[in-house]
Amino acid sequence: MRSQSLELIFDRVGHFGRFQIVLYLICAFQNISCGIHYLASVFMTVSPYHTCRPPGNVSRVLFHNISSWRLEDIWILFFTGHEDRIIVQLQNGEVWELTSCHRFRRDEKSGLNSDYNGPKSSFPCVDGYVYDKSKWDSTVVTQWDLVCNREWFAKVIQPVFMLGVLLGAMIFGYLSDRKGRRLVLWSTSAGIFFFGIAAAFSFDYYSFMIARFLLAMSGSGYLVVVFVYVTEFIGMKARTWACIQMHSFFAIGTMVVALTGYFVRTWWIYQIVLSTVTIPFVLCCWILPETPFWLLSEGRYEEAQKVVDTIAKWNRASSCKLSELLSLDLNDPVGNEPLEVKKHNLLDLFCDWNVGTRTLTVWLIWFTGCLGFYFFSLNSVNLGGNEYLNLFLMGAVEIPAYIFMCLGIDRIGRRSILAFALISGALFCGVVMVIPKDYFIWTVVVTMAGKFAIGASFGLIYLYTAELYPTRVRSLAVGSGSMVSRMGSIVAPFCVYLSSVWTFLPQLLVAILAFISGVLSLMLPETMGKPLATTWEEAARQDTENESSGKLFPTTSNTALKNVEMIDSGGSGLGE
Repeated sequence: MRSQSLELIFDRVGHFGRFQIVLYLICAFQNISCGIHYLASVFMTVSPYHTCRPPGNVSRVLFHNISSWRLEDIWILFFTGHEDRIIVQLQNGEVWELTSCHRFRRDEKSGLNSDYNGPKSSFPCVDGYVYDKSKWDSTVVTQWDLVCNREWFAKVIQPVFMLGVLLGAMIFGYLSDRKGRRLVLWSTSAGIFFFGIAAAFSFDYYSFMIARFLLAMSGSGYLVVVFVYVTEFIGMKARTWACIQMHSFFAIGTMVVALTGYFVRTWWIYQIVLSTVTIPFVLCCWILPETPFWLLSEGRYEEAQKVVDTIAKWNRASSCKLSELLSLDLNDPVGNEPLEVKKHNLLDLFCDWNVGTRTLTVWLIWFTGCLGFYFFSLNSVNLGGNEYLNLFLMGAVEIPAYIFMCLGIDRIGRRSILAFALISGALFCGVVMVIPKDYFIWTVVVTMAGKFAIGASFGLIYLYTAELYPTRVRSLAVGSGSMVSRMGSIVAPFCVYLSSVWTFLPQLLVAILAFISGVLSLMLPETMGKPLATTWEEAARQDTENESSGKLFPTTSNTALKNVEMIDSGGSGLGE
């Protein structure tokens, strides 16, 4: 079945009519839910100020020469930056010195003062901890005391989630090709709701982690398949814009997280509220049809014809007979050639020096884009000022970034936009490092600019990778790049933790990677206005043409996706 014949379907029934618009909005709305769960841990795993709980009832509290009757009343003083040693007197007369992870009993009689120099006995925090509840009533950290020697339990929550994202992409991508797109959309959406609620009602840390891992697999599976699903329903004239703007709905999910975190300060209620966002899609997804192209690939021609008829009816267009299109295709001399299926492996992306260099460069850009994307979002709560507003802005700035990218790629070129975005992101990271700490507003503004740049590059690399490789390894190239990007999302939380070594070490790391990626991207060929390569010879000719001509080819919209040939969903996806 030739791609030209398949494009005739959209020429007859409409490229982006009422049917496609409704279907697109339904599917895109669920992207909001995926964006929510990918970044829900930003507030759910907040580690508030804390101190060891004393082994008895407290009668008096002393902190930095300020006395109080209740231990909970002293948290406001922690903002002044004084040492965190708290002295308490119990009702039995004992005096204890409390720190965040240790407690000491004064062995000699002493008053409630900070001048004691006598012997002390050290005890572990076996009675738990007292937490600052001025911002959050409870978090996952306070629920299961994930502080001090258990702090690493909290730090692996987001990386383990991203590991589930990696696994889910592989499993559900494979299933969508075998069992159909619609079935996977149904099952993953139900999983997002069920496991989201299950995480809220987890009875211990381990059940919480299992629920979150399964939630990550479901969310990733949906993102992988929905891109292919909407692409197979939308014609050439609207395909690039529609597919890229799916990222914008993911960004809206980030904004929803910020708003929900501001209004709901108990972690399990917060998780339930976020999980309810997927309910509308779960109720509506049963009306979504299977894509006609998957049905045709399975030989289910009558079902495919019914779907095409439905599209035509909704779009108030005349339908077309698939049998006529297929017969035209069969009369094509090229179409009569037997289809030879050949499996390819990762080594095909390194078949010679030039191709191998291109692959490593593309992988580095995938990794850097995803690392920077999640670093800016996860680190937004550490910028100073209002952490909820910071995260909201980190999500909001992505939307104009994707619009900028869509406008620029068919006018300026893929390579130029990508290099500009990456190098700009590196420069903005460098600017953040020289802004004084007290000027946190400027820090937020420059960080937003960095997220704008990295977001644009991350949204572009999926399309650009598809254009850089010939047909026979295009799926493999995009899929492998997507997998490498997920490694970046796993590393991103640990990158944020590097600030404990040096405040700007994470920004320095992202800046170096973004700058190197930007410079190396200039070595890639420009693909604007060029047809998709079908062989390695055509792909290699891209380099030659760029070197011999300083003038870019004229372009038409959606060149990269003008063929209906679908990228294998088993190894691809939005890469969020």
